Amino acid sequence: MTPYTLTQLTAYIDQSLAILSSQTFWVRAEIASLSSKNGHGYFELVEKAANGQLAAKMRATCWSNLYPMLSAYFEQETGQRLQAGMQVLVEVEVSFHAIYSLSLNIRNIDPTFTVGDLARQRQETIRRLQKEGLTELQQELRLPTLPLRLAVVSSEQAAGYGDFVDELGKEDFAFRVQLFPAIMQGERAERSIIEALQTIDGYAEQFDAVILIRGGGATTDLGCFDSYHLASACARCKLPILSGIGHTRDVSIVDMVVFQPLKTPTAVAGFLIERLQVQSERLQRLRMRLQKTAEIQVLVRRHRIEMLRQRLAACSPDRIYKMGYSLATYKGRPLSSVGDVPVGSVFETHLSDGTMSAIRQA
Repeated sequence: MTPYTLTQLTAYIDQSLAILSSQTFWVRAEIASLSSKNGHGYFELVEKAANGQLAAKMRATCWSNLYPMLSAYFEQETGQRLQAGMQVLVEVEVSFHAIYSLSLNIRNIDPTFTVGDLARQRQETIRRLQKEGLTELQQELRLPTLPLRLAVVSSEQAAGYGDFVDELGKEDFAFRVQLFPAIMQGERAERSIIEALQTIDGYAEQFDAVILIRGGGATTDLGCFDSYHLASACARCKLPILSGIGHTRDVSIVDMVVFQPLKTPTAVAGFLIERLQVQSERLQRLRMRLQKTAEIQVLVRRHRIEMLRQRLAACSPDRIYKMGYSLATYKGRPLSSVGDVPVGSVFETHLSDGTMSAIRQA
């Protein structure tokens, strides 16, 4: 048997694959990893069996003459960046290299396939949350009438966090804001936000509400807010969550489970301020009502006092004397009968201008 050199064998394989290499194939696969360098996109495509085990894996490359255009097209059509974990439908050609072995060259991509898969995943996540009773869990919590102690989950450098704090500062309310920093976009965002929520749960008695905010930005950065695990963590939070994720597309799954979803960080601040202003106005109306009631009570009491004064004045001895009446007393006690004075005893008669003494005759 004549042995082959490795070079001869690779050349033979290359010749054997020549017919295959002249064709392209549309392939469904999951992106296991993706990186870019010098304008090229380097993929690892996988297929998993029903039990989750790896069934197939191949390297794929989208060269710089196509990758920027295809990735931009995909993002425009799906609202998502190409990233690990996505299901994609790509047109590939088979390539064999003596050093780099077998790989695929990506020639095209069908974004509608991924859109459909993302929509399917979204609906499965919503159904799972509903089945587990998590979509209404936050609504069972109570937001205090005056929520002043706020635990904020955001990035410290995020413009949205600054907007939120600045908006609260415009009003003279005693808000106390404590930031629990988290990564708000990218592959690490989901885990980071969940960890921040878990930390807050440990100090739940110190706060009135959780504020989950991020600034504006690309729709492609919002993928984590459709995550089952993040939505579940939000639903199970011990405190009511107010979200201001800063999106203009469809409502995220996280928005569906929190206590109060709002569009932006500024809108969250506005909601809190308005809630306090409403209570302040109620207190002001109550104060005015109490003041008015007090004023009426004072007037009523003044009127009653005046009526009593007039009654007392009508019954005063001076007024009675002036009407021609007199008051007879015996030893300082008013007389109501002749029999109250013994015969021969001295009694007094009081008139308006003086007192006279007299002796009772038989």
